[in-house]
Amino acid sequence: MTTSDRSSATDFRVAQQWDDGLSWISDPDEIVRRASHAVRGDDDGVWLFDPVDAPGIDDAIAELGPVEGVAVLSAYHARDAGAFATRHDVPVSIPRWLPRVAERVDAAVERFSGELGDSGFRVRRYEPIPGWSEAIAYRSSDDILYTPEVLGTAPLYTVGQERLGLYLPQRLFPPTSFTEYAPERILVGHGDGLSREATAALTDAVTNGRKRLPRAILKHGPTQFRAAIASMID
Repeated sequence: MTTSDRSSATDFRVAQQWDDGLSWISDPDEIVRRASHAVRGDDDGVWLFDPVDAPGIDDAIAELGPVEGVAVLSAYHARDAGAFATRHDVPVSIPRWLPRVAERVDAAVERFSGELGDSGFRVRRYEPIPGWSEAIAYRSSDDILYTPEVLGTAPLYTVGQERLGLYLPQRLFPPTSFTEYAPERILVGHGDGLSREATAALTDAVTNGRKRLPRAILKHGPTQFRAAIASMID
């Protein structure tokens, strides 16, 4: 089992599927469980979030509708956004303030702030420490929350009975402002999303994450450190 394989994925696993969306994990054996999302927007076009390519994934996305745009919401999630954008003849949408991504996608780039096109999602800037930059996306019409890095369900995020965990540095200073959200569905950049008691899982993660920090360091410290270094040099 690899931490994160940056070569082309050879397969994918559907992590979640609902009427207006699809989440998949390419190379499911990776420890970091890179998750991608296709969500139908307000105009019925489909928006892809931080996508990782895999053979056959375009056929699955096509069942939702035509691709309207590709969005990258983490400084370290350029992934295969350029390839998807080129195939579907759309730009890669990047928050105006997000660094690193524009020079790492081989496609047209469109900067935005606030609302992401016709997706219905609004994004907020999240930069808790130097070198960490991502956008938190929320859609109030169906209460979907997407966090690329700060929250995850992959094995290297959670400890004990947690269904949703904080990335290790954030356990020291949990993003308690996230409790203003009441999501019905949580999508993450690493791991399967949550559609059952999502708000309860979010509340538990941000209010109790700090007390579990020692256990998380022992369990995930070295693995998360290696994964972080791999992302920074990519």
